[in-house]
Amino acid sequence: MCTVLMVVFCASCGRQNKPDSPKEKTRYETQDASASSWIYTKYEYTDSIGKSLIIQNSFPKGVTKYTNPDGEVYNYVVFFNRVSNETDNPLELKIEFPVNSYEVPPLPGKYFNVLVPPDTMTLDKESLFNYGLTDLKPFLDTCIHKPSSLKRTINSKESSGFYVVILCLVEGAHGVMRTGLSLKGQNLFYRIKIDGSKSNTKSSDKEIQIGSINLKNLMLKKST
Repeated sequence: MCTVLMVVFCASCGRQNKPDSPKEKTRYETQDASASSWIYTKYEYTDSIGKSLIIQNSFPKGVTKYTNPDGEVYNYVVFFNRVSNETDNPLELKIEFPVNSYEVPPLPGKYFNVLVPPDTMTLDKESLFNYGLTDLKPFLDTCIHKPSSLKRTINSKESSGFYVVILCLVEGAHGVMRTGLSLKGQNLFYRIKIDGSKSNTKSSDKEIQIGSINLKNLMLKKST
């Protein structure tokens, strides 16, 4: 199946490659001050002996136009997520984004297309355009209207990064988007937040379950 990434549109287009400082913290997300400037949020979960599973979520890059084979014009943006397994056990990661999972606020009945390319995102690509994701058009042409999935094994003391691409029809692409992967129990959730206040459009904040992991008894570490 095909995979999906997250994006930021319109209001941020003029400075698309300069990350904003997060203005809020929730009990699910903490700002990662020690990581690169492209990390938006970091979640750290610990097991019963204090070993950690860490999820990092990026700011968006891109805001580029794409025309599908039917002639429809979209804006798309690229995010990445990095999962670091510091526990003593292999991590089995399973993710699937359903078709039509996120409705576009100003366009009832229209949906963001969320896709996960098969490419692996590595640290050396952070400064590159689209975080180093290349040859995207052939992938989008094939997968834009299909569910997107990812299965990956992350061994103990290893990390793995993957991309998420989010597309929206140009007429609905208004506002600043932020996204994030997080964990509740063994279930993975993906959250899309859109601030439409600067473009006088409807704001939105939605979180859906998109997958699972095999590790149990992980607890969110409180920020200090």
